[in-house]
Parts: sequence; structure tokens; C-alpha cells
Amino acid sequence: MNRYNEILALREELKRPGMFRHHNIQLRMVIWNLTIGSSVCFKRMMDLILSILALLIGSPVFLVTALLIKITSPGPIIFSQVRVGKFGRHFKFYKFRSMYIDAEARKAELLKLNESGDGVIFKMKHDPRITPIGRFIRKFSIDELPQLFNVILGDMSLVGPRPPLPQEVRTYTLEERKRLNITPGLTCLWQVSGRSELPFSRQIALDKEYIASKSVWKDFLILLKTIPAILTGKGAW
Repeated sequence: MNRYNEILALREELKRPGMFRHHNIQLRMVIWNLTIGSSVCFKRMMDLILSILALLIGSPVFLVTALLIKITSPGPIIFSQVRVGKFGRHFKFYKFRSMYIDAEARKAELLKLNESGDGVIFKMKHDPRITPIGRFIRKFSIDELPQLFNVILGDMSLVGPRPPLPQEVRTYTLEERKRLNITPGLTCLWQVSGRSELPFSRQIALDKEYIASKSVWKDFLILLKTIPAILTGKGAW
């Protein structure tokens, strides 16, 4: 009898206005969450597999680069720096050292020569702080290879906005802070659209465009476009 009463009560509840609409919205939310979750998992899996493969295949490049840096200028082979990741979380960011060890101390005297159009980031085409080997590895993005370890650690993804310095983030507008809403990447949309030739405002616009339409397929296309961008070295300085 109790079971019969429960069934009748359920039927009456389903007859109430808006009941089907309510369940339909709930179902859509479940499907949406599953879609987003599976996309995030697939992206992470792709990051791990491709990063490990790149480390294995590129190990000779790592060894040669490390040797050249060591024998041509004093200082560490790997340069580490604090960068800002997803939701403003700080992490240690790795690169092959491409500058002389007194680079940070000399930066203040060069600020007036900043060639970045918006002045938020510091860029010089002929930066005297860069070593001869450093100029070569920067042109072909070899200096960025140690960030594959950042990808494996989960601090970065293969594709996403480039991680900024804390002092740069302090100058951001609320609109510019939107680029911190996702995990930063090793390459991004503006890296394959002109790199350092683009002003900061254009870089932000492309990052926001990527965030608004990000997908695994788009990541794959950006990775494919990164290969010719690296080989030509266009816009790298």
C-alpha cells in the first residue's frame, strides 16, 4: 500500500507545472559537467603523453644545449623564475639560461629602451644581456624546452596563455586578468601569430579569443602551427 501511495505521489508531482523543465535543466547540467570534465582529462592526458615523448625525442638537443651554455658563459644552465599561473597561483618556471648572470641587475638601466608597444612587458630586439648562444636558442624557442617539466608537473599545459611575471600582473586591468582563468601554456595563439612582434594589447586579445573558444581540436591546430613558427624563428626576439 505504501509503495502504491508513493507512485501516486510521484505522478502528481510530475504533473506540476515546470517539473519536466526542471529535470531537463538538471540533465543538461549533468551532460555539460561530464563534457567539460572529459575535455579537461583528455587535455591533461595529451599534455603528459606529448611532453614525455618530446623529452625523449629531444634529449640530444637538451644535452647539446646544456653543454654549449656551460662552456660559453659562467652561471647555471637552467634559469628558474616565479611566474603566475591559473587563478593567480605562483609557480617556479624553467628555461635554459639565455642571458648573462647579471641580466636582472642591468634591466633597470635598459627600461627606457623598452620596445614593447604597450610598456607592460619588457622587450628589446638587440638586448645586450643575451649571450650569443642565448640569441640562437631564443630564436628557435629551444630555451623554452625545460618547461616540458612544468607541463608534467601540472603547472602549465602545452597550449594556453603564456605565464606572466608577478610584477606584470600587478599592472593588469580587470579585463587583462581574464588570461589567468586557465592554465598557462608552452605555446599559445599569439605565439603562432607574430610572437614578439605583436603589442601586448594584441596578445591579450588573442589570449581572450583562445579562452572563449578553447577546445582539444584548437589546441591540436595551435601545436601544428607552432612547428613552422619555431623553425622559421619569425617574430622571436
